[in-house]
Amino acid sequence: MILELDHVGVTFTSGPPWRRSRVHALREVSLSLAEGEILGLVGESGSGKTTTSMVSLGLRRPTSGTVLFEGRPFPKRRTELAGRMQAVLQHPQWSLNPRLRVGQSVAEPLAVLGGADKAEVGERVLATLDQVGLEASFAQRYPHQLSGGQRQRVSIARALITRPPFVVFDEAVSALDVSVQAQILNLISDLRAEFSFAALFISHDIGAVRYVADRVAVMRHGEVVETAPSAVFFGTPEHEYSRRLVEAL
Repeated sequence: MILELDHVGVTFTSGPPWRRSRVHALREVSLSLAEGEILGLVGESGSGKTTTSMVSLGLRRPTSGTVLFEGRPFPKRRTELAGRMQAVLQHPQWSLNPRLRVGQSVAEPLAVLGGADKAEVGERVLATLDQVGLEASFAQRYPHQLSGGQRQRVSIARALITRPPFVVFDEAVSALDVSVQAQILNLISDLRAEFSFAALFISHDIGAVRYVADRVAVMRHGEVVETAPSAVFFGTPEHEYSRRLVEAL
C-alpha cells in the first residue's frame, strides 16, 4: 500500500484555556490506497475532505490513529519525502509563482531534489510539459498569460516532474469550465496509465469522481460512511447519503 490511514482522528481546539471549544474534523477515518490506484473522496463542504488530504500529505499530525506512507510512519523531517508526494490544488495560482516563468515553476521540485544539471533539468521540463499537452514555448510564458486550463496543466506538470508515487488532486477541476474539466480529467487518466502513480482525488463533484476513480470513499461530518469499488458504488450504494449523491448525479 502507498497510503494507509487507520482510525485517524483530528480535533481542533480554540479559545482560552478556561473556555476551550473542540471541533472533531475527523473521526475514526480508515482509508487505504494501493499503488497505481485512484481513490475518489467525495462529500459536501465541511465533511473533512481537506483535512484528510493534509493528513495524507503529512502536513497535519492526527490527534489519534496512525498514518503510514509506503508502509512506514511519516519521517520527522519532511525533506525525506521530497519528490515522493505532490498536490494539485483547486486554484493553480496558489502553486505557481506569478513572477516565475512556467519553465522555472515546473523545475522547482527538481531543484529541491538536486543532483541534476541545468541541461538535464531543461530537458525534463520540456518533456513534462509535452506530456501534459503543452508546447515547449509555454516554458517561457508567465502564469497570467495562460488560460485556467493551461495553468492547471502546468500545475500537474509541476507535480509530476519528480515522478511521485502519490499525488493528491484537491478539487483540481472544480474551478474550470465544464469543457475544460473533461480535458483535465482525461489528462489525469492518461497520465496515471503512463506513470502508474496512486492518487487521492478529492471533489464535491461526484460526476468527476465517477470518471477517474477506481474506488470511492464518502465522507460526512468527519467520518467515512462508505467505501466501495466505483462499479459497485455507482450501481448499488449502501449508505443513504451515498444513494442521495448518486441519485443527484
